[in-house]
Amino acid sequence: MILDNFIFQLAAIVVGAGLLATLFLFARQPIILAYIAVGVLIGPNGLALMERADHIEQIAHLGVVLLLFLVGLNLQPKKLIQLFGKTSMLTLGTSSTFGVISFLFAQLAGYNLADSLIIGAAMMFSSTVVALKLIPTTTLHHKHTGEVMTSVLLLQDILAIIVLLLITGETAERMLPAFVVLVLKLSLLGILAFAAVRFLIIPLLRKFGAIQEYIFLITLAWCLLVTEAAHELGLSYEMGAFIGGVSVASSSVALVIAEHLKPLREFFLILFFFSIGAKLEIPIPGDILFSSLLLGVLLVLLKAYIFRRAFIETKESQKLSTELGIRLGQASEFSILIAFTGLSAGALSANGAMFIQITTLVTFVISTYWVVLKYPTPVSIGPKLRQD
Repeated sequence: MILDNFIFQLAAIVVGAGLLATLFLFARQPIILAYIAVGVLIGPNGLALMERADHIEQIAHLGVVLLLFLVGLNLQPKKLIQLFGKTSMLTLGTSSTFGVISFLFAQLAGYNLADSLIIGAAMMFSSTVVALKLIPTTTLHHKHTGEVMTSVLLLQDILAIIVLLLITGETAERMLPAFVVLVLKLSLLGILAFAAVRFLIIPLLRKFGAIQEYIFLITLAWCLLVTEAAHELGLSYEMGAFIGGVSVASSSVALVIAEHLKPLREFFLILFFFSIGAKLEIPIPGDILFSSLLLGVLLVLLKAYIFRRAFIETKESQKLSTELGIRLGQASEFSILIAFTGLSAGALSANGAMFIQITTLVTFVISTYWVVLKYPTPVSIGPKLRQD
């Protein structure tokens, strides 16, 4: 019975996504928005073909994991360290600026101090999934644009984990030890991962690399093993997946692995965007909708401008700085996680959580349109801008 229900829900998602994607493409709209729309339409707050989307959301998280694993596959460790050194202050400065702006906006919108602080924290970050989904694979893997963007997004992920520690009750006195422990866990996981790849994974791939199914199986197993190990150490799944990918990046079969896993990643990312739409609460109070729309528009514009200025200060070209600013102009999936964590911990009101959720979705929509209409993406409507 449970299996029947799950298959029905999965069929509803895929069929609904296929139908809406077709309509969106005919209307020359970004296909990602079709996935979010089908979540709103058939989710718990729409036609309610599924009463809860929790298990779908958990399965959908695999798309994010695979995305980060594939990103890691194409970043050499030495290059990554250089990029982190270059973008660390930029990431900290821009994130703090976005947080302060959002905090002040929330105060002006009438939210209390606790809500405003969490709203500010939630809006600090850009979306790893949206930003990397909308960048062509060749640009992401082989060009400076993809490398810089990835380093900023990963540093933001670390900041987001620190924010989550604060929301869940870590005191200021315990934050420094908690951060040191976080760094030590990351270092330990990295050392173990690189050792395992060198002495186990690479020899196995050399011996049985002619069997395509084996390459697919062993790399997927490695991705999920390191991902779960990171979770057990108290790190994020995304960090584990990225470390797993970087540890294999020096292998000659890294690009072959990326091609094998790409279709699987796309399927789970459809479920991820569906889960975002399914969590949207309808109807939305008018005052929250208005203030969310206003902050969403403001954030996308300000992020594009502030990131552009910051990248120019780090000696990037004006053209690249402008593109990076626009591509990083949205809020993050971590924003939604911060909202639900704050709500569960009793630190955030229901209205504050809804405000964060709607604002995040607004930035997703605006940013997606801006990127798709201006820059090459895998989901662009026009053939001149469509690059996979």
